[in-house]
Amino acid sequence: MEQCKIDFSLIPWEMPAVGVRFKVYKHKGTRLRLLEFTDEFTETDWCTKGHVGYILEGRLEVNFGGNEVVFNAGDGVFIPAGEKDKHMGRPLTKVVKMIFVEDV
Repeated sequence: MEQCKIDFSLIPWEMPAVGVRFKVYKHKGTRLRLLEFTDEFTETDWCTKGHVGYILEGRLEVNFGGNEVVFNAGDGVFIPAGEKDKHMGRPLTKVVKMIFVEDV
């Protein structure tokens, strides 16, 4: 039987930029990412990747080319990939924790 329980406490944090870190579990063509943004995070480029996930804690504002949407703890996130849905995120609380399911 393949692994069905993921113990994120055993996975090390990756820190690609100031104010963001994540843990990732990969299986075949899918990954599960536990993300954490702090209020130090500043996104400088538009993201065109798609995202599907859930906000665990905090508040996140996502700017879609001038149209801001606020995601709160308990909200689901579904952002299609592509230039039409380009976006930038900004934490509105000291910490924002979320989980994303992504194709690799």
